[in-house]
Amino acid sequence: MKPEKIKEGNKVNPKTINILFDQKYGKKGTPGRKEFERKAEAYMIAELIKESRKKAQLTQAQLADRLNVKRTYISKIERASSDIRISTLRKIVETGLGGKLHIHVEL
Repeated sequence: MKPEKIKEGNKVNPKTINILFDQKYGKKGTPGRKEFERKAEAYMIAELIKESRKKAQLTQAQLADRLNVKRTYISKIERASSDIRISTLRKIVETGLGGKLHIHVEL
């Protein structure tokens, strides 16, 4: 069964976000889709860190000082330029922002 699409002029518009992702990044489990999902997760974490920092009324420099790292390191994390380790995330949340990190796993 082919995915449902809505044809608009010369464009074919997907009916759902999942169909769009399948078309653009490949089906779930393919290398292209896995890479997209990895980047999307990194972006979401980066945005959560940035939003939490701003809510705490801290600049990147102030957060960096609390963590004994350079401001550019905080900037890199907030741009999702690289993967972040759980230990680093915990340090940012707990030491830098005064929060508590909770990780939820469902099987």
